[in-house]
Amino acid sequence: MARFTNKVSVVTGAGSGIGREMALRLASEGSAVLCADIDEQGAQATAARVEELGAKSIGLGLDVTDSEALKASLERAVKDLGGLHVLMNNAGVGSGHGWDRTTEVNLSGVYYGLIHAAPMMAAAGGGAIVNTASVAGLHGLVRAPAYDVLDPAHMEGVSAYVAAKHGVVGLTKQFAVSFGPANVRVNAVCPGYIVTPMTEKARGVEGGTEFLQSIHPMARLGQPEEIASVAAFLASDDASFVTGVAMPVDGGYSAR
Repeated sequence: MARFTNKVSVVTGAGSGIGREMALRLASEGSAVLCADIDEQGAQATAARVEELGAKSIGLGLDVTDSEALKASLERAVKDLGGLHVLMNNAGVGSGHGWDRTTEVNLSGVYYGLIHAAPMMAAAGGGAIVNTASVAGLHGLVRAPAYDVLDPAHMEGVSAYVAAKHGVVGLTKQFAVSFGPANVRVNAVCPGYIVTPMTEKARGVEGGTEFLQSIHPMARLGQPEEIASVAAFLASDDASFVTGVAMPVDGGYSAR
């Protein structure tokens, strides 16, 4: 399958986890990929793996809370790789970073990707954006009994994460409505708990993995490539009449 032949994609948060698998999946289907991450070495490592698949790639450091830097990364994709057809608006942090940083990265960072990429794509005839939201963008999170709801730091973190991810779902719908006439599709994936560095701490607590497995009806955690697979579908022409969707990829978490 080569759904992205002659296309150029940008993936934020590409240095590890879901973002890395998104970049590799797009490359395996023919896309050139600009890999961006606040961890520049991680981004470059992903870019090297993309090139091993035979696709052109650039790896660069990017803090998505810097609006102008994000815009410049999109412009570099156009200049050095030949266009901008797909944006995986994926960079994010977990709930352990406090209100300001969590909302800056997980909500403002997504907005900056949208506000810069959507007009660029519209001017070029169209494109597809996939935002990484979360089941936390659809529901409140079920937390392990070990977490203390009276701990202000814990509640600040989880509240910021849930609020930001709900905001991502709202942005997805608004940009889908606004840019649909310009042939720019905007969708979101909403992962459950996935085996990535972001969930490592929660999985490392005694009984943590078992608890997380228990709140997914499929009784297991997801793998990052499973999220990348759905994101690639949403970005592809196979989903040509799909926009404004926040699609759970969560082993049944949101069906409970």
